[in-house]
Amino acid sequence: MTRRSLGHRAPLLWLVLPMMVGLAAGQAGEFLRVEWLLVGAITAGSFALWQTRRPRVWSGAMVAAMILVGAASYALQRGRLPEWDALPPREARLGLKIDRVFVSADPSKVTGLATVVRSEGHVRELEGQRIYFSAFLKKSEVAPLRTAVVEVVGVLTTLARNPPGDTFDGYLAGAGMNFRLTRARIVAEEKAATGYAQFCARAAQQFKKILGLGIADKRPGLAGLLRAMMLGETHELSEKQQELFRQSGSMHLFAISGLNIAVIAGALQMLLLPLRRWPVVRLAVGAGLLWLFVDITGGAPSAVRAFVMAVFLQAALLLLKPASVWAALVASALAVLVVAPLQVFGASFVMSYGIVAALLLLGLPMGEAWLEAWTPAADLPKAAWRWWHQAANATWRWLAAALAVGLATTLVGLLCGVHYFGLLTPGALVTNLALIPAAMIVTLGGFAALVCGLAGWTWGAVICNHAASLVFLGIEHVVAMSVRVPGAFMAAKFSAAWIGPAALTALGVILLAGYALGWRRRIFWWAPFALVAGVLIFGINFS
Repeated sequence: MTRRSLGHRAPLLWLVLPMMVGLAAGQAGEFLRVEWLLVGAITAGSFALWQTRRPRVWSGAMVAAMILVGAASYALQRGRLPEWDALPPREARLGLKIDRVFVSADPSKVTGLATVVRSEGHVRELEGQRIYFSAFLKKSEVAPLRTAVVEVVGVLTTLARNPPGDTFDGYLAGAGMNFRLTRARIVAEEKAATGYAQFCARAAQQFKKILGLGIADKRPGLAGLLRAMMLGETHELSEKQQELFRQSGSMHLFAISGLNIAVIAGALQMLLLPLRRWPVVRLAVGAGLLWLFVDITGGAPSAVRAFVMAVFLQAALLLLKPASVWAALVASALAVLVVAPLQVFGASFVMSYGIVAALLLLGLPMGEAWLEAWTPAADLPKAAWRWWHQAANATWRWLAAALAVGLATTLVGLLCGVHYFGLLTPGALVTNLALIPAAMIVTLGGFAALVCGLAGWTWGAVICNHAASLVFLGIEHVVAMSVRVPGAFMAAKFSAAWIGPAALTALGVILLAGYALGWRRRIFWWAPFALVAGVLIFGINFS
């Protein structure tokens, strides 16, 4: 393996990593006022620009500047006042602009995220704050859409400053929120949703209808699985289905994230092949259509993040020669951190970028190393190969790549599973090796059904839905069999809260170091596996 220069392949890495360190420092506690953090960042950044001819001085100053930027970003995004920690639950009347509505199977209730546009009395300082709300609906009342402004009355509760990351409060805090508004009722709608938001809501209903053509009446369970995978509506899954996929470590298939968006982005680029002579136009049209799909399905943070990753990757492949997938990944991470820096604390961010980074830094190089170490019929010249030699070589190349990528990404998955979900799923590797290709086929089938349905070809949508459902039937059987294997999953927690983040950080450092050094020594290959094995053996409690 050859030595790789991380800085040359992705210089933005030296901005992303220090900013993440600064965000973590900001979450740990306020060590400087925001004003001083910003002054320090500007000073260090200016000094770095002045010292561009001295690389070591420049890099040190820039790292310091980005650490301070990260700490300031946390304080500004969270926007939390110290006196809020002692506030008791109280009734509040607020004006809310709806940012996101969570899809629910309960028609009498609406939940979501909103921005406070008006507050009164003792909670006047809440204006501009983002909060979680949960409101009851009357029988004839319709849930408000995104961008609508409503007046609500409910019980306002302060979130803990740093709730556990594996809880819903931890998710809310990671999104920059400080309050919950529960047991609320909507007093009035002050401003209707925008025309675009109403269009997205109608399109979502149309998508749901198309994905049920031909199967919703006969096999509602399969229709629910297809809708959950394509639209992120996990409430379509029964409790048994949710438990089954959670235990197998494959619940990620139903989050509109990297896998789904990557398949749909690729399908869109195939449809846009007539524009291949104009790569910029092809990229822009494909990105616009992909964003429309993401927005129609609710604009979940994981979907938006996957959209950013897909666009940066396609831009690298279409516009840059030679393309660098690693550089595109780092650039997309920096874009996400600039726009929504607190996402770095969420399970979705860590798993998305952690798994892709493990794939690129360890999985692909390890697969290459295996192929260099042994190839079927290597002692024969390729001109003398018969068909069985060709078949054996193709099979081994696919198997080596799949196993290497699977092993690398499983390292991240195992640590995240215990830290965020309280589950250790050793059987997830074998299960996902079978499920991920099948899930890609289902996603392609669902996308084809949507294209056919929107084009007015109902029978085409029905055929595609049936094809996707047949594959899903096989997926259900595989998952059901996998959870019956002894030891395939078990409830587990780290014995201390810091172990999970520390282990993930250490794993990232080892992967970066190994990749930068070209994985030149055999001990390097074993280091990430030894780390994860040690953490799982000595750092978790089983229950």
